[in-house]
Amino acid sequence: MAKGVAPKPIDKDNFKLGFIGAGNLASSVATGLVKLGILPASRIFTAHRNPESRVAFTSVGVQVFQQNSKVVEECDVIIFAVKPQILKEVILELGPLLSEDKLLVSLAVGHKLKVLQEWAGHGRFIRIVPSTASAVGEAAIAMHLGEGATEEDGELIANLFGAVGKVWIMDEKLSDAAGAVGGAGIAFVFVAIEAMADGGVAAGLPREAALGLAAQAFYGAAAMVMKTGEHPGQLKDQVASPGGITIAGIHELEKGAFRASMMNAIISATKRSHELGQ
Repeated sequence: MAKGVAPKPIDKDNFKLGFIGAGNLASSVATGLVKLGILPASRIFTAHRNPESRVAFTSVGVQVFQQNSKVVEECDVIIFAVKPQILKEVILELGPLLSEDKLLVSLAVGHKLKVLQEWAGHGRFIRIVPSTASAVGEAAIAMHLGEGATEEDGELIANLFGAVGKVWIMDEKLSDAAGAVGGAGIAFVFVAIEAMADGGVAAGLPREAALGLAAQAFYGAAAMVMKTGEHPGQLKDQVASPGGITIAGIHELEKGAFRASMMNAIISATKRSHELGQ
């Protein structure tokens, strides 16, 4: 495309969506889009030669090609969901087909927009910082727009990924911190749930009951923060009665520097993400 010529706008009612890479993350997004009625399966495509890997897509009606090039030729929006270490090779191989009329999206961890745009030959690129919670439709997702991506492009992709979680559009300079909180942070919560369950077992609860109660406690607490809009500190104060069991437990958490440890975990993960992105 000639320099300075505006790319063709995406037809929001008729565009076709293609996934390059047919792994768990891609299938969870595709399945969410179809099941929620956001996009019909007839307008979603991917490519994979392994019959077993095709099932997650074909079971909801998504067409699976043999070659990635067919996906790019067919689709208007291309989502790269391959492993970070092969992303450059895949983009360069498909390069001649990746015109600026194609809106490109990367789910790969680590690769910044500047590099992605160089590989593709244009800036109509959007970067998504994903989360494994996409598999259950509850991901915390950060999204960054490339220099050639329009506001309409951003809205389109935010609506698509809203099928598997909640999307925050932000400057890419915040990507490492966003990935630490929304991506790595889910693992920190898993550790906390496990620790609470172990505490329940130590206090006499059966393992299954302890794990279920702990997981539901986190789920309920998160729902209250999201739905009430109240600060978590205010919600904590509502539970912690004077001289009660909750404040006694919080006292122990404070003695163990729980909050400082969680803050340090986020800071450490952010630094590591920055290092990997260099």
